[in-house]
Amino acid sequence: MLLKDKVAIITGAASGIGREIAFEYARAGARVVIADLMLDAANATAAEIAAEGGTAMGVAMNVTDEAQVDAGVAATVTAYGGVDILISNAGIQIISPIVDLPLADWKRMLAIHLDGAFLTTRACMREMVKAGRGGSIIYMGSVHSHEASPLKAPYVAAKHGLLGLAKVVAKEGAKDNIRSNVICPGFVRTPLVDKQIPEQARTLNISEADVISKVMLKDTVDGEFTTTQDVAQTALFLASFPTNALTGQSIIVSHGWCMQ
Repeated sequence: MLLKDKVAIITGAASGIGREIAFEYARAGARVVIADLMLDAANATAAEIAAEGGTAMGVAMNVTDEAQVDAGVAATVTAYGGVDILISNAGIQIISPIVDLPLADWKRMLAIHLDGAFLTTRACMREMVKAGRGGSIIYMGSVHSHEASPLKAPYVAAKHGLLGLAKVVAKEGAKDNIRSNVICPGFVRTPLVDKQIPEQARTLNISEADVISKVMLKDTVDGEFTTTQDVAQTALFLASFPTNALTGQSIIVSHGWCMQ
């Protein structure tokens, strides 16, 4: 029970990587808040965790909405008495060459990935400082926090930006024992990635099989997707790490795609 009685807010937790982390944290003893754009989906995920014997609640959270973020964090504190862990995971993907990318899509991507990370960080840090028991803030970066790929300008820019935010949080949070780190997965077979496969096939004029083998997995050591469980185990390790020895870092989980 590495996270016994810890309170964890996980954004975008009704599906994909966030959902896997939520279940992993609940099994480790955490009280989990499923923060998602869709309240029904958040509540359904929380109910599934409860059915397994865990403790969870759902909250509606558009991470780009300041009032909704603050309200979701306040509801967490009311229900569970504080916040110990934030997983800033909510995100989307838009595939487009730069020359064809509408400004609105650029702004939307940065708003969800960076504004959302900032707003949730600020709200949770305020509660962590107030409670005086420290905390762990974990951002869902990507190999694209370190590398670039065609057709993903706003995503790459946003994921690079998370590294900078995490480093500042690590510096500012140290005095209050608040750690901050970034998980950088390779391609994980989630609905977000499944949607990209046909999009990239059309844009690059290649088959979907070639998108997987020659674009997504070509630089891995074994031709394998990173799994949601791979990422969840990394999130468990970072949240349960006991000291500031591990802060301001990025952990790459990519089957060797990116090595630093």
